[in-house]
Amino acid sequence: MPGRSADEWIRLSLRTPGILIFGMVLAPCGWILDLTATVAPNWRTIHNIPNTPSDQFIQQGIWDICRATSTSSRDECNLEDTTYFSNQIIRVAQGLMVASLIVTLLGLAVAIPGVRCWKDRPNWTVAGLGGLLIFLSGVMTIIPIAWYTHIHREISSVSPLADVEVGYSIVLGYIGGIFEVLGGFVMFIGICRCCGGKNRGERRVEEVMGTRFSHQKPPPRRVEVPNLNRSRSSASSSVPYSKDSMDEDVSFPRAKSPARSVNTSYSGRPYDADL
Repeated sequence: MPGRSADEWIRLSLRTPGILIFGMVLAPCGWILDLTATVAPNWRTIHNIPNTPSDQFIQQGIWDICRATSTSSRDECNLEDTTYFSNQIIRVAQGLMVASLIVTLLGLAVAIPGVRCWKDRPNWTVAGLGGLLIFLSGVMTIIPIAWYTHIHREISSVSPLADVEVGYSIVLGYIGGIFEVLGGFVMFIGICRCCGGKNRGERRVEEVMGTRFSHQKPPPRRVEVPNLNRSRSSASSSVPYSKDSMDEDVSFPRAKSPARSVNTSYSGRPYDADL
């Protein structure tokens, strides 16, 4: 990113970035599908061939031609058809499909050292170049597949009256090419620090520091707790309080006890027991 130095960015995690994992998973899957589409003899299927049984059909690929029936699982391959193999699209498809397989392997060989599997940080330049090669290999797959699909009815066949349909190799080639294009493109955008560095799992240092300080918890508030310890009297007494202190602490008046009266009206003679 212009005007920004590499020291101003920081990775929040040492895990392998998701864009590199995405590309390293899709690329091998696309390579397997492209390999199947290349060697499988089913780029198109020809039905209802004149002077042949109704259940018989022919499968044509870019390397081989097979004859099969719907009632039998045995196919007769290695059929000769000079007219079919002399078409320009067949020669172009053979070259581009093989080149696509080779370029995909080269892209994976270049991208693997750049992906952070045993290092602290990935080498974005090396991984991006590997993604570029994988992207180009996907393009080289889609070009012959799309061209063949567009003119599959115009390619010279055994009979112009036969019914021609697209085979499963075309579908596998499309899926494999799209996988390689997506995986390579996602890995390639790791070279540039776009989307604020989020595509590489990075953030600016000032953003990280600002977020860290903004989410810092304030110090706990100090709560004053009243002291429950009562001050004792300086006298060395084992009684925690006295009667006088109890009288002082009472906040309401006490009832006065009545005075003792003396009976003075007694006039009898005292006895010895009374003395």
